[in-house]
Amino acid sequence: MRRMRGVTKRAHLAVRVRSFLAAAGLAVACASAAPALAQNDKMSPIAAPAQPDAIELGTGALPGATASESWHSQYGSKFARNVTVATLTPFLPDPAKATGTAVIVAPGGGFTTLSMENEGWDVARALAAKGVAAFVLKYRLNQTPPDLAGYEQAMRARFSGAGGPPRGAPGDMMAGIAAPLADARAAFALIRRRAAEWRVNPNRIGMVGFSAGAGLTMATTLNGQDANPAFIGIIYGSLAPVTVPPNAPPLFVALAADDPLFGNAGYGLIDSWRAAKRPVEFHLFEQGGHGFGMYPKTTTSTGWFDEFVRWMAMHDLLKPAA
Repeated sequence: MRRMRGVTKRAHLAVRVRSFLAAAGLAVACASAAPALAQNDKMSPIAAPAQPDAIELGTGALPGATASESWHSQYGSKFARNVTVATLTPFLPDPAKATGTAVIVAPGGGFTTLSMENEGWDVARALAAKGVAAFVLKYRLNQTPPDLAGYEQAMRARFSGAGGPPRGAPGDMMAGIAAPLADARAAFALIRRRAAEWRVNPNRIGMVGFSAGAGLTMATTLNGQDANPAFIGIIYGSLAPVTVPPNAPPLFVALAADDPLFGNAGYGLIDSWRAAKRPVEFHLFEQGGHGFGMYPKTTTSTGWFDEFVRWMAMHDLLKPAA
């Protein structure tokens, strides 16, 4: 009976996060970039950039991995693939400006790549400038062909026919998120262990994610066990309804109405948070597409970061913590 209850619980959790993971498309393939960026949409291999401050999270190498980590450029930005060892990179504010608040930043990329610059480092630098300690999570990814041509071919096959990413069975979805979820939990644990060194209040650690990173952020909130984010941001992620825990953190959501993945799928997540009487703020931008991140664009979606910072200030997260 105990085993059956465990199986039922895992199946129920799989259903809760399934929409976040199954529908999370490849951001680099779907991004509605500004015209100047769109002209630079070709993927080109690059050497792995220096990451001297990256800290290995200790979650081990990706089981069964055969392809090694590789990097490419697209839209004038840097992306990582075949990540087999998770790292966390701190971007710390000037101590004179430090608020004590921290944010784990989870880039997107359909769990096959990571938009490390546009949805990672650039976000972290902007947060640090506001006095927030930011930590970019490079989580382990599903393996893809090591060469770019093979990768692009695999992605075309993945998206062809069904009009989107394959949905799979709930058990498959949980298997796909297991490694990134362990990495996210380890990131929270590491920041809390070194909170004094990094001038962080361990009770004011939040998480913001983009696309698939938004799915990881929600999965961490719903099944992160001891992660317990103090607040979360879902940026162009799935808005499928979920079962909201009683202690659910304040939620910030930003989405473009013309997002090809999530713009026409309803707003069940917002309704779920409101029905549970938990704090939620929702920004639906008229235009912006998917994957806008920190790219400079003429659409109002570019203002999502300023709105996120105002929301944090409203929740007293930018006041110096004791």
